[in-house]
Amino acid sequence: MNDENPKDTFEEFEEDVTEYIGKDEHSKSLALPQQMMPQRMYVLPVTNRPFFPAQVQPIMVNQDPWQETLKRVGETDHKVLGVCFVPEQDIEDGTPDSESLETIGCAVRVHHAQNEEGKVQFVAQGLQRFRIVQWLRRKPPYLVEVEYPTEPEEDADELKAYTLAIISAIKELLRTNPLYGEEVKQYLSRFGPDDSSPLADFGASMTSAPGAELQDVLDTVPLLRRMEKVLLLMRKEQEVARLQSEISEEVNAKVQKHQREFFLKEQLKVIQRELGMAKDDKTADIERFEARMAELSPPEQVQERFKDEVQKLQVLEQGSPEYGVTRNYLDWLTQVPWGIHSEDHFDLAEARRILDRDHDGLDDVKSRIIEFLAEGTFKGEVSGSILLLVGPPGVGKTSIGRSVADALGRDFYRFSVGGMRDEAEIKGHRRTYIGAMPGKFVQALKDTGVSNPVIMLDEIDKIGASYQGDPASALLETLDPEQNREFLDHYLDVRMDLSKVLFVCTANQLDTIPRPLLDRMDVIRLSGYIAEEKVAIAKHHLLPRLLKRAGLKKKQLNITDAALKQVIDGYAREAGVRNLEKHLHKIIRKGIVKLLEGPDTPIKVGVADLATYLGQPIFRKEKSLKGTGVVTGLAWTAMGGATLSIEASRIHSSQRGFKLTGQLGDVMRESAEIAYSYVSSNLKRFKGDQTFFDKSFVHLHVPEGATPKDGPSAGVTMATALLSIARKEAPQHNIAMTGELTLTGQVLPVGGIREKVIAARRQRISNLILPEANRGDYEELPDYLKEGLSVNFAKHYNDVFQVCFGNKPRKGSSVH
Repeated sequence: MNDENPKDTFEEFEEDVTEYIGKDEHSKSLALPQQMMPQRMYVLPVTNRPFFPAQVQPIMVNQDPWQETLKRVGETDHKVLGVCFVPEQDIEDGTPDSESLETIGCAVRVHHAQNEEGKVQFVAQGLQRFRIVQWLRRKPPYLVEVEYPTEPEEDADELKAYTLAIISAIKELLRTNPLYGEEVKQYLSRFGPDDSSPLADFGASMTSAPGAELQDVLDTVPLLRRMEKVLLLMRKEQEVARLQSEISEEVNAKVQKHQREFFLKEQLKVIQRELGMAKDDKTADIERFEARMAELSPPEQVQERFKDEVQKLQVLEQGSPEYGVTRNYLDWLTQVPWGIHSEDHFDLAEARRILDRDHDGLDDVKSRIIEFLAEGTFKGEVSGSILLLVGPPGVGKTSIGRSVADALGRDFYRFSVGGMRDEAEIKGHRRTYIGAMPGKFVQALKDTGVSNPVIMLDEIDKIGASYQGDPASALLETLDPEQNREFLDHYLDVRMDLSKVLFVCTANQLDTIPRPLLDRMDVIRLSGYIAEEKVAIAKHHLLPRLLKRAGLKKKQLNITDAALKQVIDGYAREAGVRNLEKHLHKIIRKGIVKLLEGPDTPIKVGVADLATYLGQPIFRKEKSLKGTGVVTGLAWTAMGGATLSIEASRIHSSQRGFKLTGQLGDVMRESAEIAYSYVSSNLKRFKGDQTFFDKSFVHLHVPEGATPKDGPSAGVTMATALLSIARKEAPQHNIAMTGELTLTGQVLPVGGIREKVIAARRQRISNLILPEANRGDYEELPDYLKEGLSVNFAKHYNDVFQVCFGNKPRKGSSVH
């Protein structure tokens, strides 16, 4: 070992190697002291990476169970320990199985062993490879019998070439990573440049290759093959080091650029401030707020508040929390469009065109909106009104609100109050709260930039209440045209005029809207669509929108009119068109899949293809409801009109009794009991057996028991079903009815006539019985809804009986 004259620099190392290459082979035959090695030694496993003969490094292991191993090594004369690599996954409970230790390891001399905090640390000086021949002890401390493999003779010229290649690779690594310099100095202090085998091992130890690849180098005894593997590892290491260097340079360049820009900007600010060309942030904020307010026409009280807040901002420190609160307040105050109004377009013909463009059907609703706009045209402004659009889901309430805004030429702002439980959402938070903000109406004015937008409040029937307040009560002041002239938002804390705003609300039903709020609204009902209207909506609105969204042309995918009608009848019978749009979207999605498979073949969807695209129809063609005790009623729900089958049956004749099923509400149960009492007491007049109910247990059922049903419109239907079983005669076929019944037989009016008529047409029922008091509601219906219907109006149940059973009741007063 060349310890007397260690090489301190890589250049000296390279010169010695050059000199070595010119020497003869005889000069390399010196014997080394390390060749006198023990034949038996203790073994210590290492997990991270194998140890090489050219290394001198500290090793740290747990005292338990390896302290005994190091103690016994220290008692030997040679102080030699075997170090073998073992993969970390092969270690269980801190002690590897002897079978998992690699066969070839590195013999090291132990220096300076010491204990510290449960660990044993020592300096290991790599000496020579060894191969385990026999295990003498397979539990710690491991003891093995070893042999030392001899390197075969190699071609000298090849060795010189590989040696130069490895030296060149080490030199390249030194350029990319100076940290390797210490390892090179340590190597040169122990070996000369003529030691090719340690040089190869040293090159491998410099890399960060995985433990398995390094062990492969340690296992390779022939020097040339080992040097090939080492060169490959070092080339990989050079590439990694080069990438790391490039990344580091790129990051440093960005950091330096940002730092340079920051310093230059700060210097520029100082220079501009010294020259009077720029101002600090506080002055810039104040001037920006003043410039905004100068473009507005705020009331005097707003102007005074603005001046007070600006003066406060001037004396506050920028780091103060109050500074941020005041600055945000001024930001909001100066973004409210004080005194800015958009000009209304009073053109009824244009308004009619916009409504017809955006909606098919709904002629009565369009007429009502035109009347509303005409009133505004006559007096020169549209204000002080709250429209409430009520109807089932998917009938176009929100889109009608947008159309009204387009017809007036106003900005449109929509937000949903469904589930809102905090009144601060309406009237704003007080500025004492962290994160306080104005209410939705101030935000609407800020976003639209005018003081007279159209503001839509969606789902107003689903507004909530909690311990944080009642938003519905907060809306009373906001929407009431008599009060909102001086609306007070808690955050701004200044009066503002909302009387020029047109409020449009939407709801599915009126029952859950607080009565004081409902009294302030102008109700417009949207009842839903019949099949013909749905076809027109699908052709003119839904399909073009879906095709455009999917990026398709009309010629690529076509749905026939017959298929559209079948989709409506078999898959989407609800009052609105939202479910219809979902089914059409499903057809388009499946059509796109076919287009991708055959781009040149356009898709045409007919009635026969619907089962492929949508599956079997949800609604099948219903059989006519007929038979004794079976009557069809008409009902109204939040989803629109619906037909309601009512069935009555005699269970047995052993005792009198009456049973109700079908998940009926209190109102409907009362209607059933009134019908039972009325029919029982008037059987003789209606030509039935007077003793029928005295000895009959009767069961009255409204099918679809899982669906809750309630309402005061099924009295005449229940009475007719009970009378049918008492007379043992089925009522006339294809007839439906609605109306509430009293104990004296009077037929009272009910609501939802339009929805009920649409439901009857949907089920192709042409004969209807309606209360006489609802004649006016029926007469107001559009002609296309009344076409083909035969309607009978009933004042008394006698009229119902005559229509259903084809004859008049006997004369005589009812029994009460």
